[in-house]
Amino acid sequence: MGCREVHAATVLAFLSGTASVAGLLAAVLLPNWRQMRLYTFNKNERNVTVYTGLWIKCARFDGSRDCVIYDPQWYTAVDQLDLRVLQFALPLSMFTAVSALFLCLIGMCNTAFVSSVPNVKLAKCLVNSAGCHLVAGLLFLLACAICLTPSIWVIFYNNYLNRKYEPVFSFDISVFIAIASAGGLFFTSVMLFLWYCACKSLPSPFWQPLYPHAPSMHSYASQPYSARSRLSAMDIDIPVVTHAS
Repeated sequence: MGCREVHAATVLAFLSGTASVAGLLAAVLLPNWRQMRLYTFNKNERNVTVYTGLWIKCARFDGSRDCVIYDPQWYTAVDQLDLRVLQFALPLSMFTAVSALFLCLIGMCNTAFVSSVPNVKLAKCLVNSAGCHLVAGLLFLLACAICLTPSIWVIFYNNYLNRKYEPVFSFDISVFIAIASAGGLFFTSVMLFLWYCACKSLPSPFWQPLYPHAPSMHSYASQPYSARSRLSAMDIDIPVVTHAS
């Protein structure tokens, strides 16, 4: 796999990263991180399930879709440590992943639209598509770690709450969405790393643009003085000036 074309690996990585960011956004907005189910022994009343999200809390009767109690200010009074950590971790993970998507897009556009033979004077200043994909892969891996660690902690913290109080707590669908999104971020970083490793086999520096060694980049370079000094007098065309008598 070369580096001078837009390959399916980079396109698949970009699409996977975009889907993962969309999944993180859904996990952040949904009020389904934890359920607290309250049972009643009164036959004239219905059981209540409290849905706890990162920003809102909603209490519903069984069989109803409407919130009996809706708290939009829940994010200011979160009393559960794992959810408080997620309020900071998931937006940070999304910001890191969006930055990686931006770098990945720059790398693909540079590969698709930049000339294969750059200007010699600007070669050191050009954007390196392989470098962009490498940094994007590192950012995707960082976003995965930021998202995955607190999302898994919710499962263990849920067991802690059941032991401390009563077994009425259970984690909800947002936990699975966040973990799946973290898996998508990890897959994206692996795809970009594999693409970069395939590019690294080319004779190119680490951060310089991966262009073919065109003759125009080397044929006009000045020869060292020692090479010029070895030229014989027969190879040097010296003009002879004669004076008319």
